[in-house]
Amino acid sequence: MKNTPVRSSRRRSNRPPRNKRLIAVLATLGVFGAIVTVTQVSNAGTWNRWGRPPAAKPCPTAPAPATSAPSTSAPGTPAPSSSAVAEGPGTAAQPQTRSYHDHGAIQHPGDGQEPGTLAQRGRPGRGDANCTPSSGTGGTPAPGNPAALEPLGADCADSDLQTHDGFQNGPRCVGTAFGEVGAPEQNPSLLITRAPNSVRVNQQFTLQVSTRNLVRDRFLAAGQGGYYKESSFLTEEGLVRGHFHSACRMLTSSRTAPDPAPVPAFFVATEDGQGGARPDTVTVTVPGLTQRGTAQCAVWAGDGSHRVPMMTRANQVPAFDVVRITVR
Repeated sequence: MKNTPVRSSRRRSNRPPRNKRLIAVLATLGVFGAIVTVTQVSNAGTWNRWGRPPAAKPCPTAPAPATSAPSTSAPGTPAPSSSAVAEGPGTAAQPQTRSYHDHGAIQHPGDGQEPGTLAQRGRPGRGDANCTPSSGTGGTPAPGNPAALEPLGADCADSDLQTHDGFQNGPRCVGTAFGEVGAPEQNPSLLITRAPNSVRVNQQFTLQVSTRNLVRDRFLAAGQGGYYKESSFLTEEGLVRGHFHSACRMLTSSRTAPDPAPVPAFFVATEDGQGGARPDTVTVTVPGLTQRGTAQCAVWAGDGSHRVPMMTRANQVPAFDVVRITVR
């Protein structure tokens, strides 16, 4: 009888205390939970809980202009901003050099040529590689998007549209190469130097047009399949070969963009074998306009296949001009 308590005590001494067992169980569960958590975090960027890749998130866009208390700086002076997009165009003496918001639109000074215009400019690898570019109505990636310089395509290989065949039909995909572009000082320019302010219905009048750096010796008739059919070519002196167009159409409103589909009231293409580096003047006769109202008369250069000639830089004004004439 004396040995029984001793054996019982010995057995009890070999068992771990209950609180120690509980601590061991909790420790095991904690380690297991940590492993599961790490595994889920490592897979979160690739798979979701249904075993499918997660939906792509949009790339960060330029911040909207913030509303703040009135500035104490001089009127018209843009407030300093640390964001990628500034909040105004600046002043005439000190215009903005970074992208800014203007009445709900994003404006890019210098068309993105100035340093710092785009948020990610010059900082490769700092964008979000797992985002999907967001586009506006024109399909242009938002400012700061690392994919802003990735083209949608450079030919018609991936287009679902029928190949353009040189005739004036659409929708089509034009596979003709852009062709040759000259030096900036040799890019074409054009100006309407004389036009009437008003004319009577059916009254004949003239437009005087001055062109520079446009050799008017190349014209593939659009009605015969020459539209967008030929690349642009330069003369031996580096000048664009082509012609220019003149057209007048009647405006139905001075507050909204006109319908582009109707045929204009007047249209001609001028190819006279003249033109060169020095500006000259051509007179274009309009036989008259049959409708009262406001006429928009436009003149624009074209290469041999009717496209507006390319400019070397994005901030060069293309060769075109427009006047409005009252038809009474």
